[in-house]
Amino acid sequence: MSDQVESVEDFRTRARKWIRAELGKYRGETAAGLRSVDRDAELAAVAYDRRLQNKFYEAGFAGIAVPTRYGGQGLTGAHQKAFNEELLGYEYPTRFQVPTMSPCAAVLLDFGTEEQKSRHIPAILRGEEIWMQFLSEPGGGSDVAGAVTTAVRDGEDWILNGAKIWTTGAWWSDWALCLARTDWDVPKHRGLTVFILPIHQPGIEVHQIEMLNGAKDFCQEFLTDVRVPDSDRVGAVDDGWTVGRRWMFHERMAANSPHVTRADRPAIVDTPMVDVARAAGNVDDPGVRELLGEAHMLDLVGSALQDRLTVGLASGVLPDQSAAIGRLFHGVANVRQATIRADIAGCAAAAWPEDDDALVGAGEAFLMRQVACIGGGTTEMARNAISERVLGMPREPAPDGNLTFREIPRGKVRGSGPG
Repeated sequence: MSDQVESVEDFRTRARKWIRAELGKYRGETAAGLRSVDRDAELAAVAYDRRLQNKFYEAGFAGIAVPTRYGGQGLTGAHQKAFNEELLGYEYPTRFQVPTMSPCAAVLLDFGTEEQKSRHIPAILRGEEIWMQFLSEPGGGSDVAGAVTTAVRDGEDWILNGAKIWTTGAWWSDWALCLARTDWDVPKHRGLTVFILPIHQPGIEVHQIEMLNGAKDFCQEFLTDVRVPDSDRVGAVDDGWTVGRRWMFHERMAANSPHVTRADRPAIVDTPMVDVARAAGNVDDPGVRELLGEAHMLDLVGSALQDRLTVGLASGVLPDQSAAIGRLFHGVANVRQATIRADIAGCAAAAWPEDDDALVGAGEAFLMRQVACIGGGTTEMARNAISERVLGMPREPAPDGNLTFREIPRGKVRGSGPG
């Protein structure tokens, strides 16, 4: 058997043939997203994504850059990018990409034991496991290291108590990567540990949070005496911040990770901006044309920036924290494009005919636009990472840096540990 790696162009040709022969056209209404969807319809879409993921796996197009010993194809990020380019306009299992493949599977590949990787990575690639990240907490905001969900050792197990929040899709997912505090008597970054656990088990309550557009994808989870075997610990005890830093890197990479399958231009899920202008009857207006040009420019710059970051990160020319540059641009650009879309739609952004697909949702997208700057790590945190860890600017003062975590003042939040 030859060890020669299939060329990117040969792989592209093979992928193109399979995609066009076997996949249906992309349908945004069935993809994962923060929108109001009937519960049964969402569960049907999740089930379809599982079947679709398995179809990719059986055809040899799941985990393109994942090592073969874990069920992947053992190819490169360039092969994944070629596949993503050919996928434009066609369906793919959106619920198995972010956060399942990145950051969750990526973290397992970096820090998991052989048993953990062999047990979970193939199951993910076959469509059997959808993963979420239990990271943010009700009282923590963007201060991930301030986690108060507590894990206490009990023989060969750990007992977890606390709460997590803003977990998109937890109610229909299977497993979680969870950050917990295992030592309150050291500075906050030094007393954390990462675990993996099934979401639907005794002791875990999943509550859906209704957003202003009626969507209920965001969830809050309450953990009460949840027992986790030590074999499901990721990384060393109290060294969770080492895992966490890499976790944050993969979270910022998100859809641009070499482990993620997606249509090369995510904007395919949106109605093209020019169609909005045509539907609003103002496509010939000079001001509208200027807005269309700006929206197109943001697409072009975003695509070029991600290509540059991908190459720079893969080659080591750019530090890992440079992923925050893409995160920041994505958030700011999405907010601006949602604003442009609403401006072009005009009055139809407030009220639109239900049969006019191009105008539907322009106002809702405007009201929800700030989500792009919050989910996946806030753009404020991305700015900090860029300034301090990429540009080398002085770090912000940390008044609690010499305190043990127990000594840091905090408000009382349900599920908090001792302190």
